[in-house]
Amino acid sequence: MFNEWFGLFFAIVNFILVLVIYRLFGKTGLFVWIGFSTVIANLQVVKTVEMFGLTATLGNAMYGTAFFVTDILNEKYGKDDAKKAVWLGFFTLLAMTLIMQMVLLFKPHQTDFAHEALSTIFSILPRIAAGSLAAYLISQMTDVYIFTFLKKKFPKENQFWIRNNGSTMISQLLDTLIFASIAFLGVFPIEDWIQIFLTTYVLKFLIAILDTPFAYIAKRFQVK
Repeated sequence: MFNEWFGLFFAIVNFILVLVIYRLFGKTGLFVWIGFSTVIANLQVVKTVEMFGLTATLGNAMYGTAFFVTDILNEKYGKDDAKKAVWLGFFTLLAMTLIMQMVLLFKPHQTDFAHEALSTIFSILPRIAAGSLAAYLISQMTDVYIFTFLKKKFPKENQFWIRNNGSTMISQLLDTLIFASIAFLGVFPIEDWIQIFLTTYVLKFLIAILDTPFAYIAKRFQVK
């Protein structure tokens, strides 16, 4: 059960760090976190672990913080700032993908020891890169618009959890479906594809629930 308990601790640390950067640097800190989280999540995803008897990839907790941040921006500063954060994250992810592919084209020196490791991490198949970029942009924009819609339907302070969880859980379902379809549909047998899809979404669903108390804390911060 080490991975399960450590995974819970790991997710909590992720959300605490978001609160710290927000408390210290305000809205600017949230924009910085968006760029940081999109890159780090896509590095973590190459590592697979076993959780609850199933094979899963890392990156779900870090990726979940991106939705957490856009919801906070939407709640406290409005839809335009949330959309700006989405585009910032998309550009950061796209730039990282392009730059690191170019880095791998350099011929390594005979004393180099890092090229093979970098190649393992950054030699992303085109369809996986495309799946990640498409899923991020579509799901994050969906999150922004659903949150805005729910904010009108459930505007009360004690209904914030509805806005936060509702928008994240729906958009994360879309994100998982888009990425798994583009990256893995036809690559794995349909039974394995379904397991990857369900496992990934269940983990994202649990992380979305976990972020709720942290979202209420962030909402109360009096920062610019």
